[in-house]
Amino acid sequence: MTTSKFARRRLFHDLSPSVSVISGLIFALTMMTLEAVAESDSPTSDERLLNDVKQLSSDEWEGRGVGTEGLKKAAEFIAESFRESGLDVTTAGGDAFQEFDINDGARLGENNFIEVTLPGGEVLELKQGEDFEVCSFGGTGKVSGDIVFAGYGIVAEDLEYNDFDDLDVKDKTVIIVRRNPFQSNPHGPFAVGHGISRHAALTTKLSQAFSRGAGAVLFVSDTFTARSKREQLEEKLKAAQEKLKELSDETTQEAKDAKVHLRQLEKLLSELDDDPLMEFGYGGTRSGKSLPAFHISKNACNKILKAAIGKSLVELEQQIDETGEPASQPLPECEIAAESNLEIIRVPVRNVVGVLEGEGPNSDETIVIGAHFDHLGRGGEGSLMPESKEIHNGADDNASGTAGLLELARRLGQRKQPLPRRVVFIAFNGEERGLLGAYEYVANPLFPLEKTVAMFNMDMIGRLVDDKLTVFGSGTSSVWESMLDAGAERVDLELVKKPEGFGPSDHAAFYGKQIPVLHLFTGIHDDYHRPSDDWDKLNISGMSRTLSLLEELVVATAELEERPDYIEIAGSAALTRTGSRPYFGSIPDFSEETRGYAISGVAPGSPADEGGLKGGDVIIEMAGKKIGGLDDFDLALRELEPGDQIDVVVLRGEERIPLKVTLATPKN
Repeated sequence: MTTSKFARRRLFHDLSPSVSVISGLIFALTMMTLEAVAESDSPTSDERLLNDVKQLSSDEWEGRGVGTEGLKKAAEFIAESFRESGLDVTTAGGDAFQEFDINDGARLGENNFIEVTLPGGEVLELKQGEDFEVCSFGGTGKVSGDIVFAGYGIVAEDLEYNDFDDLDVKDKTVIIVRRNPFQSNPHGPFAVGHGISRHAALTTKLSQAFSRGAGAVLFVSDTFTARSKREQLEEKLKAAQEKLKELSDETTQEAKDAKVHLRQLEKLLSELDDDPLMEFGYGGTRSGKSLPAFHISKNACNKILKAAIGKSLVELEQQIDETGEPASQPLPECEIAAESNLEIIRVPVRNVVGVLEGEGPNSDETIVIGAHFDHLGRGGEGSLMPESKEIHNGADDNASGTAGLLELARRLGQRKQPLPRRVVFIAFNGEERGLLGAYEYVANPLFPLEKTVAMFNMDMIGRLVDDKLTVFGSGTSSVWESMLDAGAERVDLELVKKPEGFGPSDHAAFYGKQIPVLHLFTGIHDDYHRPSDDWDKLNISGMSRTLSLLEELVVATAELEERPDYIEIAGSAALTRTGSRPYFGSIPDFSEETRGYAISGVAPGSPADEGGLKGGDVIIEMAGKKIGGLDDFDLALRELEPGDQIDVVVLRGEERIPLKVTLATPKN
C-alpha cells in the first residue's frame, strides 16, 4: 500500500515530538563530541608556556634587546595575547602600550679636538683617529688650562697607594695611564687574574678624577701590555721557526702544518698594533654627570711628557714599579684646549598593559602582576660574556616570567565571575637597564598607587630545582606567610622566603611606594646573562606549578575583605651589603637622568634613612667629593669606613640640602 504525500506529512506530524527529542539528543551528543575533540586538540597549560617561551626566546626576536625589532615584535605579541585572553588593552592612552624613552648609548658629534701648548710655545695639534679618540663614557664639554700627570689614577688606601695624594687636579686636565702598576709581578699588590685589578676599570679612574674636581681626562695605554703581547708573539714565532728546522722532511703533513702556523704567527706579528686607540663606544656610556674624556696615543703623550718633565711614559712606569710610589706631578708650562661632543641616544620603548576589571565594593582597588620582557640583545653591557656578539635569548631571564604572565592572564581571563579587585598585568620594558619600566609606571601610574594593594612579580621562574622556589617580600605584609605556606603545600613546593621588599627586579619600584610585594624566582645558574640561556634548559612543569601558586595568591588577595597591610622591612635583597664598602641604604632611581646620583627611596632604618635622605633626592656631594652618578657614589663609599660620619649634599627639587650620615657595618 502506498502512502499519500498528505498521509506521510500527517504521520510525521503525529510522530514529531518523539523525533524532535531524538534530534535534540543527537545534536547535544554531537556538540559534546566536537567540544571534547576540540578540548583534546587545545594545548595544555604546559604546552602553552613552552610555546610562548620558545617564541619569546627565538633568534628571530634578537634577544629582545633595546633598539631591536625583536623587542617591538615581543611587545606586539604580548598585547595580542592579552587581548585574546579577554583583557582590556586600551587603558594606556587607547592601546596596550605605555611609552617612554631610555638611554641607549651615545653617538659622536662634530668639532672634537685637542690642542696642547708645550713649553716654549709650540702647539701640538692632535688628529682625531690618529692621535686621539673621544671616550663614550665621558661627557660633552670644553676644557682649557693646566695639565697634570696622575699616574694610573688609582686610590687604594688598603695598599697605601694613592696617585692623587698631594696632587691638585681642580679644573685641570689629568693624564691617566690605563691598567695598573706592577703588572710584571704576578704576586704584586694589584695582581688579580692576569695582573689587572678592579682599580683598573676606566670608569673607576674617571670617577676618581671627577670626584676631585678635574676638568677632563686624557687616558693613555700603558706600555707593558703592548710590549708583553709583542714579546709573547715573538717567543711563539721563534719556537715555530725552531720546530720547522727540526723537521727534515718538508713534505710531511706535520711540516706543512708547521709552515702554516709559522705564516700565521708572522702575519699576527706584522699586523700587531702597539698602540690601538679605543673605538668610540668602548666602555659603554656613563649615567649622570661626567667630564670630557679622551684616549690619546702613547706617541702624543710622550711628546707632552718629554717637553714638560723630560721623561717618557715608559720611564715613569718603570719609576713607579721600582719605587712602589706614585710619580704624579704637574706638567709645567703645558696648557690644553680641548672639546668633546657626544649626543646621548634616546630610544622609545613600551611597557605592555592589560586589565581585568573587578566587581564589587573593592573593585576600585588594584593588584599588579608583572614580569619584564626585555633582555640583552646581542650582549654587550650586562652580559657575562661581554666580548660575545651572539644573541642572548634570555629564555629564563625573562621569557619564563613573561610566559607566566601570559598564561596567568589566560587563566584569570577565563573566570566566569570577575574578581573583587582589579588586576593589572604589566610586561615591563627596560628592566635590564635598571628597572626603568617599573619606575616609569610608578611615576606615571595608569591606576592610583594609593589604591594599589599589592604587586606580584615573576623574574626567572624557569629553572626550578629540587622543588625550591625563592620568594622575596614575604615580610612586606602580615598576610603573606599563611598564604604562601598554604599554597606551597598544595603545589608541593619548598619555599625559601626572603622578607625584604627591595630586590633586584621590578617589584622594588612598587615597594618603594609602600605597596606590599612578592617576587618569585627559581635561582641564578651558569647560563645567566649568557648566550646559552635557551628554552630547552627550562623546567616547564616547575614553571606551571610556580604559576599555580601565584594564581592562588592573586585570587586570595583579591578576595580579602581588607587590603593587605604594608610592613617596612629594613635592608635589601638587591644590593649585597658585604665586602669592602660600608652600608649606606639608598635605593637607586635608574629612571632619572640627572647630574648626580638619584635615589628612589631609602631602606627603613638605614643610615640614609636616619640621616634624613628621601626618595627623589639627588646626591651631588659625599664626604667632600663631587658625585655625578652611581659610579662616583659607589667609589666614594668604598673609600669610607663603618662608623664614619660623613657630609652628604642632596638636591631636593631646586633646594640644596646638607645632611650628615653615619655609615653602618656591612650586613650579611
